[in-house]
Parts: sequence; structure tokens; C-alpha cells
Amino acid sequence: MDGERWRCGGLSWGRGVPELRWVRGTGTRTSRLAHAQEIAFRAAGVRRCAGVRGQVCPLGAVVPGRSTGGQCPECARLDRAHSVAADTVAGDPRPFRVYLAWFGPGLVKVGITAEERGTARLLEQGAVVFCWLGRGPLMAARRTEELLRAALGVPDRISYARKRAVRPVLPAAAEERAAEVVGLYARAVELPGWPEALERAAFEVVDHVRVFGLDRAVPPGPARGGPSALRVVRELVDGGCVAGRLVAAAGPDLHLGGQDGRMTVLDTRLLSGWELVAADPRPAPTVPVDELPTGVQDGLF
Repeated sequence: MDGERWRCGGLSWGRGVPELRWVRGTGTRTSRLAHAQEIAFRAAGVRRCAGVRGQVCPLGAVVPGRSTGGQCPECARLDRAHSVAADTVAGDPRPFRVYLAWFGPGLVKVGITAEERGTARLLEQGAVVFCWLGRGPLMAARRTEELLRAALGVPDRISYARKRAVRPVLPAAAEERAAEVVGLYARAVELPGWPEALERAAFEVVDHVRVFGLDRAVPPGPARGGPSALRVVRELVDGGCVAGRLVAAAGPDLHLGGQDGRMTVLDTRLLSGWELVAADPRPAPTVPVDELPTGVQDGLF
């Protein structure tokens, strides 16, 4: 039966390293990804709804290839109804942390995450640099997030297209990558109006460039070499192949070096719900792709 096949459940950073999740009914397993690993697969059949919070979609619904959520409308509605990020859960008793996350020049956001999750949320989002701002109850963390968003002029969401576009032009020096976060932290802690229940955090900057492998994906310095353009997978299709050597993994994105010398960026959220079978690692992608010239951001903002 179709539901008995192992299907991809997307990428997880829950243990601090990139792992592909696999789902078959209510069963799950993971496969860890490693630098320089050859990845080659072919999508088979149709893409099924990923379900919600470990539960199988009762409809077994087919979902569009371009959907990054990978859920049917009903499962997406149920997922959102239990989401802290969607402001639908106000009574969560866990402590939360407020953070500043930097994704590239001019791209900084403020956010919150459950303290028990550690840095997983920052890894999942592809935060290149981040710092903690404070910890406390959910509503105090949420009020602080809103205060900082308004006072510092930073958003609470940044699209993955924008994050992806600036990765090829990240500063080579860690001090340069941290500079915006350093400045915003200094401004943030001086702001009046912080909730009394929120304990402020001492400043410590964390840089994920090496964790993600972005120091390998994009050669440092102004005279950057490498491919003249990135191929970004738009969607998977039945029979379509993706292949390459894993150079970097940032957030949900895998950067795959091809034998043609070019880089393919695969948003693993597009994998959720597909049955994937082994394929020849040599060809260029045979799925729809968009060309993203290195360092060019026009049209993405």
C-alpha cells in the first residue's frame, strides 16, 4: 500500500546536526548527513501530505510540489492551532528565550524559542550569527519580541529566498559577521519597557558559518570564486532527479556541488511527503530549477 512506503519528512537539526527524517505510517527514522557525502535521489509517485505533529494525514491527501509546508489545508490548520509561533498558544508554561538572529548583510530578525530546544530553532532557520537577549515566561518573551521589533526596526520573519540570496556575499571575518548583532544588542538592553518577568542575558555571540559549512560553500573574501550561478530547486516531480556532493547545510537548505562545477541549492521542505529512491549521482538536476546569479538579489526583496 502507498501509506506503507517510507517517505521523507524533511530535515531536522534537533540534535545539532543535519538529519533527514523518514516516515512510514506512525514509524520514524533518521539518516545523518555528512560533509562531502554524495546525495542522489529520484522522486517517485505523488507527494502526500506530511500530516501534523506525528499524526498521519487521515485523507492521505496529495499536495503541490511547490508547497514548502507539505501539508493539506486541514492538517496545516490543525498544526497552526497548536503553534507558539502563530500566537495561538498563550498558556505554554515552559520558559522561553528571546534572540537576535543575523542571516547576512542587513538581514536581522528578533524571535523567541522554547528554552528546552536550545539552539535548534536558530539552526533550523539558518541563522548565521545569533545572540540571546533574555529568558522568561511565554507572554513576557512575546511582549519583549514586539518591543524590540518596533524599537529596533527589525522584523520577526525573513523569507528563505532572501536568506539564500545573501549567503554568497557573507563577510569572511567573524567580527564583520557579528557587527550588526553587537550593535543591536547594545541598543536593545538600553530600551525602557522590558517586562519585569524577563531576565536579560549576558552578551555572547554565536557564529554558525562552520557548523553550516558555508566557509566551504562560498570561498571567503572579495575575490570569491566558485560557480557563477546557483541553481535553486523549485519543486520535485515524479521521476525527477537531484544529485550532488553535500558542501553545506544551512537551515532547510542543502548546498550540493555538481560534477558540472555548479552548485544546486535544495530546500528540503520540498522533500516532505515524497518517496525518494536512489539515482545516478552524475547528472545535473532533472527537476524544475531557478537560476540565482551569485550575489544578485534583485527581485527577491
